[in-house]
Amino acid sequence: MGHLLVSDNDAIRVITLQRPEKKNAITRDMYRAMSGAIDSAQNDPVIRCIVITGNSGVFTAGNDLDDFLKDGTSGGGDERASDAVKFLYSLVQNTKPLIAAVDGIAVGIGTTMLFHCDYVLAGSSATFSTPFIHLGLVPEGASSLLAPQSIGYQRAFAMLVMGRTLNANEAREAGFVNTVVAPGEAAAEAEKIAREICTLPAEAVALSRKLLKPPPEELTRRIDLESRLFGERLRSEEAIAAFQAFFARKKR
Repeated sequence: MGHLLVSDNDAIRVITLQRPEKKNAITRDMYRAMSGAIDSAQNDPVIRCIVITGNSGVFTAGNDLDDFLKDGTSGGGDERASDAVKFLYSLVQNTKPLIAAVDGIAVGIGTTMLFHCDYVLAGSSATFSTPFIHLGLVPEGASSLLAPQSIGYQRAFAMLVMGRTLNANEAREAGFVNTVVAPGEAAAEAEKIAREICTLPAEAVALSRKLLKPPPEELTRRIDLESRLFGERLRSEEAIAAFQAFFARKKR
């Protein structure tokens, strides 16, 4: 699958982002592959848990910004948006316990996807940021709904609107990281948690998980609203200028 590795270890499906030269920035192909890995686990009774992680000490730098600028200036963002939204739908419709193992940076959707996870482990050097506002954009991934519920409105405002970055311990204190471990150990510890969950009665786990989460229909409605606004913002003069300034700084 190119920049994505999917492996099954007994009852655990591990999805590993592996695009280290771009800090695991997510491409359209990667979105499609992640969706497929999650969707295909739904009717497989052998798979009891799913783990998402990165390699090379990085979780993900978020969406591939080259795609973003290309889409914003060409007006052709629908294809990228549909791949990203399909991945988000897969997270919402997923019925298997989902565990994230975060080392290094988790930017944009790298952070917002964590609000769909059931258990999050972070290496002590991990950082979490959602710099949508600095790019003239709006939050995505139903984070505008889930983040205030998870970490409180004020923290959500600081993260999603002001673009404030949280470190691993701050994320644990905020409540969306369960456990902080030594750098490089998050993936191994996540598999231990997954094995613990796999020993529990599967149907009881699935029903309890469903009771804890907002209805999928509510989440998909919010994803659709965010996606529409995100697409409009992506083509705005404000966002295009922000992206061009970003890339100009990178070239210096």
